[in-house]
Amino acid sequence: MPTFYFSLGADTPSESKFLNNMRCICFALLFICRVEAFSQLHQSIDFTREHLFTNNIEGPCFHKGILYVVNYQQDGTIGAIKPDGSVALFVTLPAGSTANAIQFDKAGNMLLADFTGHNILKVDMQSKVISVFAHDNRFNQPNDMCINKKGQLFASDPNWKEGNGQLWRIDLNGSTKLLKENMGTTNGITLSPDEKILYVNESVQRKIWAFDVDKNGDLSNQHLFASFDDYGLDGMKCDARGNLYITRHGKGTVAIFSADGKLLREISKGKGAEQLEFWNREKTSLLHYAARPRVH
Repeated sequence: MPTFYFSLGADTPSESKFLNNMRCICFALLFICRVEAFSQLHQSIDFTREHLFTNNIEGPCFHKGILYVVNYQQDGTIGAIKPDGSVALFVTLPAGSTANAIQFDKAGNMLLADFTGHNILKVDMQSKVISVFAHDNRFNQPNDMCINKKGQLFASDPNWKEGNGQLWRIDLNGSTKLLKENMGTTNGITLSPDEKILYVNESVQRKIWAFDVDKNGDLSNQHLFASFDDYGLDGMKCDARGNLYITRHGKGTVAIFSADGKLLREISKGKGAEQLEFWNREKTSLLHYAARPRVH
């Protein structure tokens, strides 16, 4: 919204009073317009029809203008959503595999956190051939992922039954490195815009942790970024300014924190929200999220 600046002079008391009133009116109108724009900016609308995805809908991720989301019509599938909201089946995973998160590597391959097969899968976008990109016998059930500009993956790995979790790094050759163990139920994970901070939340414990990330992708300086007293936590994303968006599963909101840990606002968007994704790579416009049983 453009902002206009006025320079108003007055020679008499009556003119001064009139112009002061005009300033008040202009300010009030500008305030109303900005409030209305803010309200529309944070309004949640449906992007797809209901019941196209299963209750395990997760992992929205854009690639070349298409939004890919897991578990279309049945578990173990990937759906492709066009800008008009129409959805089609992209690929069906091998028996025993169910994806929970999607990322794309530098070569354009789709990477999937396969929580039932205990793998990171790779999908060739042209041939749709599916292969195992990474596996480690210590995997619990890879849940969410983020990827840096080098192509290193960071993955959360919760053990829901035991109430704990781990953090992994998967390098470009598919090798795995256990970065952190003995955490809570690790779930949402994302990098800051400069990739120097890794945020990880613990769903059951309702804590968001921040780690410093060095040039090799190793972690240090774990510290508590924020915590909640109720509801669960799920997917997270950072915008271009470094604000952190966190889905509060069960409450029906996305909580937005500044980079210094201040809660800025909460956006109401439906109780089933799971994961987040921005429309453009610059992360400055149109936030989409997967919410049972549709995409918003």
